[in-house]
Amino acid sequence: QVQLVESGGGLVQAGGSLRLSCAASGRIFSIHAMGWYRQAPGEQRELVARSTGGGSTNYADSVKGRFTIFRDNAKNTVYLQMNSLLSEDTAVYYCNADVETVPGRRVSAYWGQGTQVTVSS
Repeated sequence: QVQLVESGGGLVQAGGSLRLSCAASGRIFSIHAMGWYRQAPGEQRELVARSTGGGSTNYADSVKGRFTIFRDNAKNTVYLQMNSLLSEDTAVYYCNADVETVPGRRVSAYWGQGTQVTVSS
């Protein structure tokens, strides 16, 4: 019903910047929240940043002051601006959206397939 398409990943040197984007499409009535998660090899997926429809945001402590999440509600798109990248930021980054597909129905979580971010030391 809902698809999330991510882009913007790649290879960057430590101290550099990268911007990720994620566009949601399909059967969407309302997106309650969108966010970014990441998973390094051998580790669990963790929250990086999240944005609600009301504009509230939250970040992992490790990225505060370096990453910024933005939403374009008209385009059902979320962005993650990553500055001052560190080698510890290397991971697969996944887009997430909590979507109400039909008015009055339950909100379901959808995930993108992930985009690789590699930061060289």
